Amino acid sequence: MPAQDDQLGWLLKTWRARLAPSDAGLPSGGVRRATGLRREELAALAGLSVDYVVRLEQGRARHPSDQVATALARALQLDDAERDHLFRSAGLLPPTSAVVSRHIPPGVQRLVARLRETPVAVFSASWDLLTWSPLWGRLLGDPDGWPADERNIVVRAFRDARREADPAAAAAEDRTRTSAGGADTAVRTRHLDGSGGARFRAALVSDLRRVLVDHPTDPRLRALVDGLLATEPAFAELWARGAVGVHESSRKVMDHPLVGPLELDCDVFTVPGSELAIVAYTAAEGTPAAAALDFLRVGAVGAVGVSGDVCETPDAAAASSSLSPR
Repeated sequence: MPAQDDQLGWLLKTWRARLAPSDAGLPSGGVRRATGLRREELAALAGLSVDYVVRLEQGRARHPSDQVATALARALQLDDAERDHLFRSAGLLPPTSAVVSRHIPPGVQRLVARLRETPVAVFSASWDLLTWSPLWGRLLGDPDGWPADERNIVVRAFRDARREADPAAAAAEDRTRTSAGGADTAVRTRHLDGSGGARFRAALVSDLRRVLVDHPTDPRLRALVDGLLATEPAFAELWARGAVGVHESSRKVMDHPLVGPLELDCDVFTVPGSELAIVAYTAAEGTPAAAALDFLRVGAVGAVGVSGDVCETPDAAAASSSLSPR
């Protein structure tokens, strides 16, 4: 058993050694001196520098931030008890039910890794994008290129609806974004439910209302709702009306710049024992959409994507020269 001061580093090395690369969506080929993940693989999965991971494991850095601990727990596929032990070993309070959980259970992480050739993504209860398969990025646009506040389905759904209703304002917004050095890499989505996506947006508002009741003191959630109320009149109207909706299997058209429009089925799955939602897109065999997905699949390489909102501790940031946020 390691000394108390070495507990965090010992845990990280132990958990890293037990995780097979294939379970993390990484190739397992080549010569490996030991089982488990390499340090550089853990660093990439967690969005940290390799140097910082080394320092944590060697006990030279012992106080990671909450965000870093959360990223490590997710990358190492820890269960809830292990995640809480990691936090305590780092001198942190474990996450509580006061905030919306961003923890992805090991089984869900393995599922996404196995479904790397399917457009699939995992979302928090407040619809923040947490992780996605390579083909999801090829189909909808790489989330790494999206502004951080738009890695949320509710924000993007209401923003896109507003843009569709006022194309001139949307064009002006695009020009402003481009002149500021930004780019919107997301693919536009059209709903084929007869409501133009209104039922979907009502369900999203209903979701946020329920989650806010469950987590009334979560500052991130409160900021999300307040921001939508201030900037999206359609959201504010539905919120004031107490709109209620449910998520159903639906059909959507993705206007993809490379393969053109794809008509796909969209399904939302819940994860028992958690607040997570899994969203998957599929196409019927033999359809043009299935052929288009096959074409996109050829370029869908790399590891499973992870939302890049992790901030390193100040000492790690200073030492970092190879940050790899996902």
